[in-house]
This record gives sequence, C-alpha cells and structure tokens, in this order.
Amino acid sequence: MKKIDLFLKKSLDLVGSFFAIVILSPLLLVIAILIKIDSNGPVFFRQDRLGKDGTTFKIIKFRTMVNNAEKIGDGLSIKSESDSRITKIGSFLRNTSLDELPQLFNVIKGDMSIVGPRPPVTYHPYKGYENYPEWAKTRFKMLPGVTGLAQITVRNSVSWEKRIEWDVKYI
Repeated sequence: MKKIDLFLKKSLDLVGSFFAIVILSPLLLVIAILIKIDSNGPVFFRQDRLGKDGTTFKIIKFRTMVNNAEKIGDGLSIKSESDSRITKIGSFLRNTSLDELPQLFNVIKGDMSIVGPRPPVTYHPYKGYENYPEWAKTRFKMLPGVTGLAQITVRNSVSWEKRIEWDVKYI
C-alpha cells in the first residue's frame, strides 16, 4: 500500500473505532453487566495473538467461557458450540460476534485494524510466526483486523490453510 493509503486506512480505523465505542458504549456496558451476572470472573478475556510482522499482542474480547476455562477440558479449543464451558451469555455473544467488540480498543491502541486478516493465536495453526510457510507469512504484512475477507466469506467453514489463502488474497 502507498503511504497515503496507509495514512487514510489508519485514520479511518482510529476515527471509526472511537465513534463506534462512543455510540456502542451503552451496549458494551449492558454486555459487561450481563457477563458479571452470568458467571464469576473478569468481563474481558485477553489472549496473545500474532499481529503485524509476527509480533505478539494481547487481544481483548468479552469473556464467553467460564473463568479459567483453559485449565478445564481441552484448554481453549472448542469442539462444539455446546461446550459446557461456554456461558449462557457467552453463547449469545459468540453467535452474534458481539464478543469481538472490545477489539475496537485494540484498534485505537494500534495493534489492530478494523479490516484485515484475523489474528491467529500464537500456537495454532502453526506454533509461532517463524513456523508459518513463506507464502502464509504474507498475512502478517499488515495489521490484523477485527473482521476480514476470510471472516465474512468463509468464516470457520474451511480449513486454516484456506482461510490464510483468503487473507493473502485480501492483502
């Protein structure tokens, strides 16, 4: 991308995220209260993700599982939507993608963009940035997004390899 394009994208990300947070703040507050009512533990879930150039950052999401779910059962991998570790409100948040809204703070912080490849966890589908095949590392040439081409076209219906292909196509 040209410098002017990057500047415009970054500006739109910042302004868009700021206004989205302001406009959505009543909804964000209601979701936070519902999470606290529904289960014990923090409102937010933070997790290491791979970002631009393979750097690691903490993604912020609304917590949708019981507290310390990673220490119960299969860790953070979810085999089905009926996983008993998913809270009642968490199931709704996941189905509507409202659990993703706190990532707007990641955009303001500069770790993410509104649109870009979704940031993978540090251990899947490859263990660390250095283990990605060269063709797949292209997805790390830009900031990861709250949403992206793979997210809106194929979501979780295809393999990680295919999702990465969609990310590379977007870039």
